[in-house]
Amino acid sequence: MTLRIAIAGGGIGGLAAALHLLRAGFDVQVFEQASRFGEIGAGLQISPNASRPLLRLGLGSALEAAGVRPQGVLQRRWDDARTLQRGPLGPDVEAAFGAPYYHFHRGDLARLLFEALPAGRGHVGHRLTGWRQDADGVTLAFENGASFRADLLIGADGIHSRVRELLLGPEKPRFTGCVAWRGLVPADRIAALGIETLSHNWMGPGAHVVHYWVSARRLMNVVCIVERGSWTKESWTDRGEVADVLAAFDGWHPTVRALIAAFPETFIWALHDRAPLDRWTAGRVALLGDACHPMLPMMAQGAAQAIEDGAALAALLAKTPRDVPAALAAYEALRKPRATRLQEMSAANRVRFHLPDGPQQEKRDHAMANAGDRSLAAMAWLYSHDAAAV
Repeated sequence: MTLRIAIAGGGIGGLAAALHLLRAGFDVQVFEQASRFGEIGAGLQISPNASRPLLRLGLGSALEAAGVRPQGVLQRRWDDARTLQRGPLGPDVEAAFGAPYYHFHRGDLARLLFEALPAGRGHVGHRLTGWRQDADGVTLAFENGASFRADLLIGADGIHSRVRELLLGPEKPRFTGCVAWRGLVPADRIAALGIETLSHNWMGPGAHVVHYWVSARRLMNVVCIVERGSWTKESWTDRGEVADVLAAFDGWHPTVRALIAAFPETFIWALHDRAPLDRWTAGRVALLGDACHPMLPMMAQGAAQAIEDGAALAALLAKTPRDVPAALAAYEALRKPRATRLQEMSAANRVRFHLPDGPQQEKRDHAMANAGDRSLAAMAWLYSHDAAAV
């Protein structure tokens, strides 16, 4: 049976889901509200649990061309650069889990997924205004006057999901107490710093800084996160001032401050999340990615979990194409515990990364040095997971 599937949202999660569903033999159409496909923002990390399904889609050459393979992850002190923990990535991770670990610019990954989508499957300028389902399917209505009839609807339309709002009612995301400045620094501006091809995390009182190479090492992605008591806006595109970032990280290690000083420009955004949802599906409608499990970036798993969602959903629908509600219910039962665990771990890391100097921080540093929480064994539950094995 060939299901006709509508996906609302043409970001990384929606496009990856479309490619998995097409590979499974379904008729898929992707509807994006913006005037073009693509993603704004900066860097993201794709661990083996997400690169594995992308490689199965035949995207290996495109991933290699656009991505960077980090050799490890480095946790450091904010002021003196003392190494707290260095965990393996690179060949060690690929040998252990059968797939590589990548760093990407969000736009690069979105572009290669879109380029893999067959012609005629993607539609821009389609802002969803409503949907109505019955026993046989779902009818979508768009602001431009178009409509579309499908056997099921997947809401991959992000933290402000219109599909989720119509499914569960209006709800505001929660401000997490953190704001972030992001910057993309051209390689030639920081050549003198000699920064290794690692995932770097500097932890300090009330703040942390993450940076890593993206776009085939042409750019350094830098994200500076600080505690902030209140915030009202959610946007990736509010411009910030480099001087404000330098002031917020006064006293930090010279490498951190040199990276910030090299920003061509910076953008500031508030970090929001949502409490775990009671449900992700209803009948012939399902949510995917940030629409159902937005998470803080402190586990670097937001995009990876959206990719996992699509792989699992395609596999489950392929098993039971004649009973869409049952397949979607199975998808929720399978995916929700794992995504919720990562939401909770990401929130816990926000506290862990921002401890003020003192006894708790010393206990954390000792644990990092001795417990090996980024060892291959410790990460196996996450990296070895095969979302398509349903």
